[in-house]
Amino acid sequence: MKEIREIIKSYDEAEKQGKKSALATVVHVEGSSYRRPGARMLITEEGRLTGAISGGCLEGDALRKALHVMNEQRSILVTYDTMDDDDATIGVGLGCNGIIQILIEPIIASDPANPIALLKMVNSQRQQSVLVTFFTLADRKRHQPGTRLFFGENGAQLGSHPLPELAKQLEADAQKVLETQAATWPSYQTSAGQMTAFIEFIPPVVTLVLIGAGNDVMPMVEYADILGWEAKVVDGRATHARTDRFAKACQVLVAKPEQVLAQIPLDDWTVFALMTHNYNYDKAMMRELCQKKARYIAMLGPKKKLQRMLDEFEEEGAGLSEESLATIHSPAGLDIGAETSEEIALSIIAEMKAVLHERNGASLRSKKEGIHERNPLKISELS
Repeated sequence: MKEIREIIKSYDEAEKQGKKSALATVVHVEGSSYRRPGARMLITEEGRLTGAISGGCLEGDALRKALHVMNEQRSILVTYDTMDDDDATIGVGLGCNGIIQILIEPIIASDPANPIALLKMVNSQRQQSVLVTFFTLADRKRHQPGTRLFFGENGAQLGSHPLPELAKQLEADAQKVLETQAATWPSYQTSAGQMTAFIEFIPPVVTLVLIGAGNDVMPMVEYADILGWEAKVVDGRATHARTDRFAKACQVLVAKPEQVLAQIPLDDWTVFALMTHNYNYDKAMMRELCQKKARYIAMLGPKKKLQRMLDEFEEEGAGLSEESLATIHSPAGLDIGAETSEEIALSIIAEMKAVLHERNGASLRSKKEGIHERNPLKISELS
């Protein structure tokens, strides 16, 4: 989401200056690549790049092609094939082993449903979203419709169907992606020929709620800012919970534990860290979070602190379910030998990221398969 927000900001600046721009999107990868489908980069006519579609090796070539797209006002689909060990044949050193399809489309400001307008819809509300980008591999000289449709989990839609005869099927496919949270690449047969849709799932930005406003919370806010997460700081002490201390937090609250969740919506993309160093405050907050079924709860301190808390819940007749216990991470973080507040913050943030994406946080070199899952759709199935 951070990349999307930066692209929107860059586009708005270019539009104010009357500059043309184009959007490059990775729409499919077969094999390995540095960026996965959904990676985007905005290119302006003076050569400003925002976002990335590779590790830096494709950007120069994409810039040249984007300038042509801006002049012609016509989308193109570009293929970079590095399946051959000698990738010098295409003039760029990718260092990957895959076939990468990149759609480059002009941004037409007068079109109310241009790609940037759709990205703004994704960014405007806290909801799970789907974007649909159309392209054809069967006949590259045909018009490439590009990013055309937005679907939100609240039922909102924006855009126009380039395949009106398949509108109901597209909506059903988009709904399935919202449910599974996994992208698909269905291929449709139309009167105009074959067309592929990259139906992309986009989760809302991660909200990191930091319960506590001590100095050790500051690195957590900094890391959240780097990642593009929204950090919210909560404490019962007005002397600590001040906006001037946490300038990069999107919200700073002074609240009692029972007041917090009334002011901060909770969903699957909200994570919590209990860092008050106040046992009674943490305990009261833990009770609130478990009742609301938070997805991830980090609590600083040794195992005996958590065990004491759990024992007291049992004595009070409010023992936690196995489901609730599974969401509690204490001691919090990954085992990286963290000692300082900055290192501890890194450890906890990394664990949060792993849990959100259902990973175990192990070393990548121990994986027998690739880093990313290979897309089930092969190019041969489309052509």
